[in-house]
Amino acid sequence: MITGATRVVGIIGDPVGHSRSPAMHNAAFDALGLDWVYVAFPVPRGQGAAAVQAVATLGLAGLNVTMPHKADAAAACDDLSSEAAALGAVNTVVNMDGTLAGHSTDGDGFLRALDDEGITVAGRRAVVLGSGGAGRAITHALGRVGAHVTVAARRHEAARSAAALAPGGVAVGVDELAVESFDVVVNATPLGMEGQPPPFDTDRLHAGQFVFDTVYPVETPLLREARARGLRAAGGLDMLVHQGALSFSLWTGVAPPLELMRAAASVA
Repeated sequence: MITGATRVVGIIGDPVGHSRSPAMHNAAFDALGLDWVYVAFPVPRGQGAAAVQAVATLGLAGLNVTMPHKADAAAACDDLSSEAAALGAVNTVVNMDGTLAGHSTDGDGFLRALDDEGITVAGRRAVVLGSGGAGRAITHALGRVGAHVTVAARRHEAARSAAALAPGGVAVGVDELAVESFDVVVNATPLGMEGQPPPFDTDRLHAGQFVFDTVYPVETPLLREARARGLRAAGGLDMLVHQGALSFSLWTGVAPPLELMRAAASVA
C-alpha cells in the first residue's frame, strides 16, 4: 500500500513507457518489504535538467535517467561519481538530504553481465559499435579492466571522443571495421531493435569470438547470426538488470534480490 511515508523513485526518458525498470524494481521492493515505489516519468527532450532539479523539491529518493537526458542530468547534479564525471553522463540520481549525487551504473552493469557469461576481457581486443551513451559507458568500463578497445562509429569525431575514454583506445569508421580481428564484439547501437542487420558482414564472425548486443529483449539478427556460427553471445537484458541492481543499492543501501529482478524484467 502506498502511504504518505512511501519513498518514491523513478525513471525519466523520452520515450519511457516501454521501460522494464518499474516492474523490476517494484518486484524487488515488494520482496524485501520496503515501503518504496518506482514509477516512469515521461520527460520531453530538453527538460531533463529541470526534472532532475525537481527531485530535491519533491522529496524523491532518486531517479534513473535514460535517453536523451543523461548529459543534462549530469549537469544538474551537485556531485558526480568518478565514472559519471568521466562520461559526462548520469543514469542514477541519489537524493542525499537535498544534495543530488549523480552516478553511472551502465559500465559496471555491462561488466557484471560479462561475468555472468564467464567472459574475461583483460588483455583482449574488444570493439564497441556505437559512440552514444551506452557505447561510451561500455568503452570506459572495458578500458578500466584492461581491454584493448576500438570504437567503430559512423561519425569519426564521435568515435574519437568515445575511444579517448579507454587507455590507448582506437577509433575507426564502421566501413573500416575488420570485425574478425576482435575477441569481443559489442553492439551498443539500437540496430537490431526492429530487425535491422548489424553494419558489418556477419560472415566474418568466427568461433572463439564473444558477441554482446545491448538491445533487449528481442533476439537481434546479430545474435542469431552469431549463435548460428557457434559463437557465444548474450543480449542486453542482464546489463539492464545489473545496472538497475546497482542503482537499487545506491538508493536503499540494501542488496537487491537479483534473480527476482531478472525474472520480473524478463516478463514485463
